[in-house]
Amino acid sequence: MLAVGSAVPALALAGWLLAGLPLLLLGSFRPLPTALLGGGAALLLCVLALRRLPESVPALGRHTAAVAGIAVASGLFNGFLRSEQIFVRRDPATYAQYAIWLARHGSLPIPYGQADFGGLDPALRFDSVGFYDFHGAVVPQFMPGPPMLDAIGYWLGGVPGLLLVPPVLGALAVLVVAGTAARLAGARWAPLAALVFAVSLPILYTSRTTFSEIPSLILLFGGMTLLLDARHRLRVGDGARTAAALAGLVFGLALLVRIDGLRDVLPVLAYAGALIALRRISWPPAPAGAETARRFPDGRLGVPLLAGLGVGGFCGFAACYLLARPYLNYLSGSLLPLLAICAVVVVVTAVGAALAPRIAVRLAARRARPGRTDHPERPGRPERGDQPGRSGLSRLPRLPELFRVSALPGWAAALVVLVMAGFAVRPWVQIVRRVAVTWEDKLNADFIEKTQMANRLPVDGTRLYYEDSLYWVIWYVGLPVVVLATLAAAVLARRLARGRGLEWLLPLAIVGWTTVTTLWRPAITPDHPFAARRLVPVVIPGLILLAVWGLRWGRDRLHRAGRGTRLAMVAGALLFVVPPAVTSIGTAFSPVERGEADGIARMCAAIPRDASVLIIERVTGDRFTQVIRGQCGVPTARVKNLEGASVALALDVRRVIGKVRAAGRRPVLLAAEQAQLTRYGTATQVLGLRTSQDERSLVGPPDAVWSLGSDVWMTIPQESR
Repeated sequence: MLAVGSAVPALALAGWLLAGLPLLLLGSFRPLPTALLGGGAALLLCVLALRRLPESVPALGRHTAAVAGIAVASGLFNGFLRSEQIFVRRDPATYAQYAIWLARHGSLPIPYGQADFGGLDPALRFDSVGFYDFHGAVVPQFMPGPPMLDAIGYWLGGVPGLLLVPPVLGALAVLVVAGTAARLAGARWAPLAALVFAVSLPILYTSRTTFSEIPSLILLFGGMTLLLDARHRLRVGDGARTAAALAGLVFGLALLVRIDGLRDVLPVLAYAGALIALRRISWPPAPAGAETARRFPDGRLGVPLLAGLGVGGFCGFAACYLLARPYLNYLSGSLLPLLAICAVVVVVTAVGAALAPRIAVRLAARRARPGRTDHPERPGRPERGDQPGRSGLSRLPRLPELFRVSALPGWAAALVVLVMAGFAVRPWVQIVRRVAVTWEDKLNADFIEKTQMANRLPVDGTRLYYEDSLYWVIWYVGLPVVVLATLAAAVLARRLARGRGLEWLLPLAIVGWTTVTTLWRPAITPDHPFAARRLVPVVIPGLILLAVWGLRWGRDRLHRAGRGTRLAMVAGALLFVVPPAVTSIGTAFSPVERGEADGIARMCAAIPRDASVLIIERVTGDRFTQVIRGQCGVPTARVKNLEGASVALALDVRRVIGKVRAAGRRPVLLAAEQAQLTRYGTATQVLGLRTSQDERSLVGPPDAVWSLGSDVWMTIPQESR
């Protein structure tokens, strides 16, 4: 049950996304066809992956019950304290409005409706925060994967249903992480991994509102579990290649959720190439080849894994190019270097796979060369003394021999420790800055300066605070988890360098690569808890996974030494759970932005159905243009304001009002203050909300919430005016 239950979430998400994307591209992302095709695809993938699944997780009933209880408790807790981020201020509301549009219309892009404004006018803007003006239509900022998942909730229960999707996904993520821990560390450690994961503040944060990180986590760690099951199937000879292909598909579809997932799955590409190379070495059907094949059974998984990865990755790239082109352009500065790295990995992988048999033959021939013996100090080289006529330099070992196999395990372990030590001392040797050049950089610098003032810090808009990234992790999972995860990674790297523990090769590669690249450059506005989302897909669950394995390793060593382990394990579990729980307690019981759903409903009820809405104030336009267009279902545009001004010119507003009337529509003006509308008519307040928002902390974990006020006033200009 634990093995199946922890694999189903990734397979279900993959099936839904795989069927939903073509329907979205065809403009037919509607409830009935999507439910039939998406549900059918999810069921088919589950049958293919889980049919006759061998006992890959030897769990007891209490292990499964504990994991299920933690997952259910997590879903209920986060569902009860869910956020209502509907006003478009930051990314969650963008995802929510994206999902609402898909659920109601089933197609992209979002049309202007310029005819309802009497045609285009130089004073009109149709874009807003999170929604680009692109080739005569509005295009949402992000990848379509998360909104396609969130749309399920809207179909089932409107906006309240949509807001419950993140807690459900968060509960599924607990299952997936626990299942991966059960496969790699043992089932008895899965409940501890699930609990530490569930109480970590970034997991609570991203499980309460519409982010992309939790679905990405489900796919990445779900891909790991499926590949571990494929390796297990190899030993019983049933369905291994199918499971590997599905694992690759799940990994590749992570790009459909977050285009940044390309970085996370790069190790999968290299791993698949390595498996193909091993397969090519062990392919010859001669008796000696058969013996080699038994040495490298995992090689048979390389081609199906790569094929599945290619299909899933193609879906992600196609969606990005066809449905999120402006977002692709916006990310070009960071995406192009990542694509270049990906190209290098592809070339190196292809060349290595192609040349693997030739390299293997040459190595074998060199080892079999007559007169060669294994020297205890210099493996693979014949013994020789000083020879007359030869200089001392000629007796030095050749370059490959400097990297002796016997020393490699120690170097691998030392490298892990040195990297983490480097991140630990980074704040004392580096201050990460970015000088604002682009318009987006200037907005970000202004935001950081305002946040610094609120935090009573020195004002410096160039600061990014990335040098503190390791301490972000320590805030949220605790120092014991980070230290033990580092120790575990060092031990596992040492074992892998010795050719042992190969089931950890891909998980450790993904966790290590993504952790290092994320901590080096988080690439996010550095206020917390918002910046904590960068740690969610891989870093936090990966370190927890390593830490519980490290705890098991420590218990085994104590047991072999004849010492008691129960007290040590209880102390270790407390050290794992208490620090993240203490950090989370400050905000765990404080839901944010409550009342926004009801506020939007009241505002929509106040707007006439034959209205064309003109937003004349900047902040109101940023937050509510797509909200009114998507949720209220009326044409909406912004009237441009001059740079530095918060309200549009009256001349432009009156001209557009006339054009709206000429088009047979009723002009409705919106702004943030009553005084901004008095010249056009009597204004009434249609939204007045006082609620709370997430804290914006730069140098410490968040421990409270801030207040948030939102006001919208409306007037309907009279004909005489």
